[in-house]
Amino acid sequence: MKAQRKTICSQLLERFTHDSERFLRSIITGDESWVHHYDPESKMQSMQYRHKNSPSPKKFKVVASAQKVLLTIFWDMESIVHFEILEQGTTINSERYVSTLPELKGRLRPVRQDKVKDVVIQHDNARPHTSR
Repeated sequence: MKAQRKTICSQLLERFTHDSERFLRSIITGDESWVHHYDPESKMQSMQYRHKNSPSPKKFKVVASAQKVLLTIFWDMESIVHFEILEQGTTINSERYVSTLPELKGRLRPVRQDKVKDVVIQHDNARPHTSR
């Protein structure tokens, strides 16, 4: 495993040394994160008129609701390339992750044709998230 990592790192370093700009543009980064549903009040909506000598109104902390979704997102140095939202109770396993890759490639093809061929996917290597 360590030898394989070393080989891959050497190949990536070689690509960077050869053409750093093109290499950096070919990197797609991916990650997952739980996102909570809530309606935050805008600063304008929460403003109150008060006399200059009046105490400031007490602000209450916004608490995220129990509802949450798992956001899987991929981006490059320019923008978000692809994202998926999975409802609570859904798991990310290797099968689900692998099924995401053709969708990611499909998103790249129309807009970034030069990247589809030599793309490098850098993804968080933590174990997959499982909802309880």
